[in-house]
Amino acid sequence: MTRTLVRATTRRTPRRLRVLTAATTLALAGATALTGCSALGSAEPKADASGSAASGTVTLVTHDSFGLSDGLIEQFEKESGLTVEVVQPGDAGVLANQLVLTKDAPLGDLVFGIDNTFASRIVDEGVVVPADLTAPAAQDAAAYAVDGDQGALTAIDFGDVCVNVDHEWFAAQGLAEPTTLDDLTKPEYKDLLVVPNPVTSSPGLAFLLATVGAFGDDAWPTYWQQLKDNGLKVADGWSDAYYTDFTAGGGDGPRPLVLSYASSPPFTVPEGGDVPTTGALLDTCFRQVEYAGVLAGAANPEGAAQLLDFLLSDDVQADIPGSMYMYPVSASVVLPEAWTQWAPLADAPFEVPSADVAAHREEWLTTWSDTVIG
Repeated sequence: MTRTLVRATTRRTPRRLRVLTAATTLALAGATALTGCSALGSAEPKADASGSAASGTVTLVTHDSFGLSDGLIEQFEKESGLTVEVVQPGDAGVLANQLVLTKDAPLGDLVFGIDNTFASRIVDEGVVVPADLTAPAAQDAAAYAVDGDQGALTAIDFGDVCVNVDHEWFAAQGLAEPTTLDDLTKPEYKDLLVVPNPVTSSPGLAFLLATVGAFGDDAWPTYWQQLKDNGLKVADGWSDAYYTDFTAGGGDGPRPLVLSYASSPPFTVPEGGDVPTTGALLDTCFRQVEYAGVLAGAANPEGAAQLLDFLLSDDVQADIPGSMYMYPVSASVVLPEAWTQWAPLADAPFEVPSADVAAHREEWLTTWSDTVIG
């Protein structure tokens, strides 16, 4: 039986934490807009015996793929005296939109999961503010700083968004696997590719940016038209694309090519086996960096800063590969052995300058929608 990839969801969040999903989050957004204060994380931090503000509630607002191994959040709560609540509005694109819409009445105290495709918008809208950090990994995180953000966003992890291929499917069909973006438009791969919608999905937007980087501002819409003509399917989000449509995602989907991560293949090693059934096409990648930041107007900014430091701690950074399937920013973490062999990063991922992303993101998304969705 194949052990399929499971990107972290609320199932991996410690059970005693209060986890709020999209419907509750939207309701709370309306409530906070009316009251002018956060409905979550509203408990004022209380001074402990030493006089420090180390109790109360800290609310983490994050995407629906966030999760850490059991016991880590409890460890933070025990050491800090804080109680952690988690709000998950949806994918990272939905998360970014909700944070902007509720910036005057924030949904919580700390955000995690804003990536480099949305980071400039979050910074420009004044959604996050700088925090004083003490974790040694904060210096490693500085290498991924967002241009012009003055330390308001801190990198936590990174990874390459790439097309993944089901080796077993292609072997059974006797069909050579594609290797490049251009290959995906060839007739032999018609009706085989599924990608998440870049309007609502951060991996989807990362792939859109990969095509901008590969083909240039003038030619990338033509490339997407070719993908559409070749039977491209667009899923609502990463989970739908991987678990429902992908042949190796555990749901018996019909499509053997899916947009996922370079780190996905190690999690498709069969039980008792030592070789993944999938692989990443490293000539199709865009490097994604995920950030955390203290929300402007947070009810508990001190607690948010403590939780941010915790995300940079040795314990959490070492847990990230196994729980969220991304590379930690900490240079001191020893990666799992399987990652060295089966989850290499791309040598030359496609790039788009952050200033161009900020200037053209909405324009590119509109053009993509007009081209692909119609």
